[in-house]
Order: sequence, then C-alpha cells, then structure tokens
Amino acid sequence: MAKVSEAEIEALALTAMRAWVARDAKAMKKLTTRDFLMLVGSTPPQLLDRPSFLAALPQSFACTRFTFREVIARQHRDAAWFVAGAELDLALGGRAWTGSFLVSALFRKSAWSSKLLLADLSLARQDPDRDLAAAVSRLQLWK
Repeated sequence: MAKVSEAEIEALALTAMRAWVARDAKAMKKLTTRDFLMLVGSTPPQLLDRPSFLAALPQSFACTRFTFREVIARQHRDAAWFVAGAELDLALGGRAWTGSFLVSALFRKSAWSSKLLLADLSLARQDPDRDLAAAVSRLQLWK
C-alpha cells in the first residue's frame, strides 16, 4: 500500500463523522468494511456490528456535533490508525450523552480496491483527572 499521510487519515475520520452527523446510513455503508465493529465505552462495554450501527444511525444513535482536539494519525502496514480527543454530542434514543471522549478509528484497505475503509470505531469517555495524564506522560521514554 502506498504511503498515506496523516492529513489523509484525518480526512477519512472527518468524512465518517460527517456522515454520522448527517445521519446518512447510505454514505456510512460505503465508508465501512463489511466486518465493521463499533465499541462503545459503556459499563459494561458494548459492541455494535455494521448492520446494527447502520440501522441505529438515522434515529436511535445520533451524533449531532463533534470537535476533534488532539489528533494522532499514522499508517501501519496496510492499515491506518486515527485517535483523537473529541467533544461529542451523542443521543441514544432519547438520552443525551455528551462530553469529552477518546475516539479511535482503524481504517483497513478494502478487499476490492485500494481504498481505506473504516473497520473499527471506538468511543470512550475521557478521564478528567489531570494527575492521571501527567503520571502516564512521565512514563514516556522519548521525552
């Protein structure tokens, strides 16, 4: 697979999120792999497969707003990985779920073309404890 830039990976994630905000199941279907999975960081964590997510997209599981903050994007062999701190406004049925989330997306090369498709999307609440972030930062050997 040819080299994919960080900007291209971020653009893929933005395209997927915009399709979700638009509640466009048809566009999201074109952007995802057949074995797509979404991991929702609830207690306990829950999985949605592609048919379940696409069926919920128009009404039951909406993303009404998103803002990416800290973004990490990189290619790894035939895949691309995107991670970002994000502010999300989600709605599950009639219940609002908003705040700071960690969004992680794995894009894999399509079996039919050289296009990267969304294979995995994970959402998890971020811990607001700044001491935790500082403690993990001290473990980083490259600093």
